[in-house]
Amino acid sequence: MRIGIDLGGTKIEIAALDGSGATIHRARLATPAGDYAATLDVLVGLVRDVEAVHGCADSIGIGTPGSISRATGAIKNSNSVCLNGRHLGQDLESRLDRPVRLANDANCFALSESTDGAGAGHRIVFGVILGTGVGGGLVIDGRVVDGPNGITGEWGHNPLLLGERHGRDTPRPCYCGRLGCVETVLSGPALEADHAWAAGASGGARLSAEHIAQHAAAGEAACVQTLDRYARHLAQALAVVINIVDPDVIVLGGGVSNIDLLYQRVPALWSRWIFADQVHTRLVRNHHGDSSGVRGAAWLA
Repeated sequence: MRIGIDLGGTKIEIAALDGSGATIHRARLATPAGDYAATLDVLVGLVRDVEAVHGCADSIGIGTPGSISRATGAIKNSNSVCLNGRHLGQDLESRLDRPVRLANDANCFALSESTDGAGAGHRIVFGVILGTGVGGGLVIDGRVVDGPNGITGEWGHNPLLLGERHGRDTPRPCYCGRLGCVETVLSGPALEADHAWAAGASGGARLSAEHIAQHAAAGEAACVQTLDRYARHLAQALAVVINIVDPDVIVLGGGVSNIDLLYQRVPALWSRWIFADQVHTRLVRNHHGDSSGVRGAAWLA
């Protein structure tokens, strides 16, 4: 049995896979916001709950936002900022008294989808997370590419130079301390904030990304315009990835990946920024849905 855990900004999910890769246990709890000690308690409790039913796991893998610093061994670059500077792997190994594998959550997503998901059978797979944050992971020949700095695939913190910036005069600040990162434009909260600003909403309830997509499908002009802007910006940002990595397939995950029109609109737009006469890269929806990250974490070992 392999245990995988997806440590997200809003939820922590655990899954246990048997030898064939079938899920035999799955559970989900809310992430204790901003509380590292409570997060450790939840992680340890979830593992113990699984093992109380199914016995001791052969391996434990955890997908986390951010990455492991080569210099300190601590978490860095996490948008769940309470993890930054913490030795999450060591702390869990101490509590569980066994080895624990850690990897970036987007790397886990990409590994899952390249192993037996939407990218299966392809040599170069780039996995994209469009959720609370924006992340990416690269898998080549079935193996995660991590890089000497531990940041392979972190396209969410490249600058996105827009011809028009949502009608605003200045780029948005990012939690990483920089301005105008891809994440500040293409995350789920960024999509919602852009629509609220463009629609002139103030003080009222802000539409979720899901509701923006539903209203756009019903023909509501403001929502259609919001998704048009979003698709154009996503196409521009992914074109940079294609120019550098040239993947066979890009697999979208995260809440925003459920917007159907992206899979037609973005490939129709991205060629204007790609240095090729024809673009053969495919943009596809993930196969395993919300389970992809946790499955990839289980495959780490």
